[in-house]
Amino acid sequence: MISKHFLGLLCAAAICVLPADHAFAQEKTVKVGAVFPLSGGSASAGVHAKAAIEVAMDIINNAHPEFGNFPLAKSAGFAGLGGAKVEAVFADNQGSPATGQNQTLRLITEEKVVAITGAYQSGVTLTASAIAEKYGIPFVNGESVAANLTERGFKWFFRVTPVAADFARIFFEFLADMKAAGAKTDNVAIVHDTTEYGTSVASVIASVFKERGQTIALDIAYTSNATDVQSQVLQLKEKKPDVVIMIAYTSDAILYQKTMQSLDYKPPMIIADDSGYSDPSFIKAVGKISQGAFNRSSWSVGPPGSPTALIAEMYKKKSGDDLDDTAARAMQAFFVLCEAIDRAGSTEPAKIQAALKATDLKPDQLMMGYKGVKFDEKGQNMLAAGLIIQLQDGENYVAVWPKASAGKAPVLPYKGW
Repeated sequence: MISKHFLGLLCAAAICVLPADHAFAQEKTVKVGAVFPLSGGSASAGVHAKAAIEVAMDIINNAHPEFGNFPLAKSAGFAGLGGAKVEAVFADNQGSPATGQNQTLRLITEEKVVAITGAYQSGVTLTASAIAEKYGIPFVNGESVAANLTERGFKWFFRVTPVAADFARIFFEFLADMKAAGAKTDNVAIVHDTTEYGTSVASVIASVFKERGQTIALDIAYTSNATDVQSQVLQLKEKKPDVVIMIAYTSDAILYQKTMQSLDYKPPMIIADDSGYSDPSFIKAVGKISQGAFNRSSWSVGPPGSPTALIAEMYKKKSGDDLDDTAARAMQAFFVLCEAIDRAGSTEPAKIQAALKATDLKPDQLMMGYKGVKFDEKGQNMLAAGLIIQLQDGENYVAVWPKASAGKAPVLPYKGW
């Protein structure tokens, strides 16, 4: 007969050999917070980001060997956590910095998420990530480009996307090539809202251009979620810039294009800073009257049968829309975060943070056209990259620059409608 003392020793030994994350091995779920604008003026972008992350969850939680070298695709769930599944817990920031902050706090204290991604608008990401920093929770951002987000000395904030300075250099180099091909590009106007995103990106573009010997000729600011932009468009029409760089969220981008049509104003060249101009709802609303608009991007569908094309098919089946650059960058950030969790083999925030710091993903492990993912001491991806796309032949963007990445040649001047 086995003594009670011996049984106690056996139980103690069993407890000792349990893995550090035995609770998650039993629950089979790792909760990650996702803070996006699911209502309000930027709801379309938030809803599309949510759909993108849900597609990523499918790829991670189920075996998808067709994705080749993509991390977490070959097997089902987190191999480093005994096959545990990832669950994204979504929170609506309503496009408000204060709401984003409160929702992040709720995700951490009530939902007990182990990490967070989001939050689309730079101003919301600013406040949401500050809460994560306070509580020592990793925050991985894929779509906010305001320069100051990685200048705060934060230790728990990581950004996968290229930033405003990267895209400003892309804009400058693209315009230099267009000038060499015969286009006029000396007189540049910037139109931007007064949010954290709009003001910071406009400032960075102006600074980068100035460093390279070109002054921005016209700076037009407006209040976000505007109801009337006639005065701004009339100002552009009067000053006649060669190039108009648009920095606008979705509702404002749609309003500007409609106002340009109603006032019969066609600048020779429009370049958008992603955001509203990439939103599928923008394409549906004003794509037909915005033909020839350029935009920045890091997303390209790729050839049929490629991992990116397969992702695009899964996303369209789920959402009914083509995958846009903004939603794709949110999706890439989620993949990067989950890869770090798997490599950490733990749900302890500090171990996830250490894994993020050690991230070194190669191009064939990514869905975006980055040169890789490797974070510097500030948490910024040093290998982020981008390209220029253009609305051509109806309601589809195609890659037009640089030449090595182009599907078609750029078309000038701006056609509009």
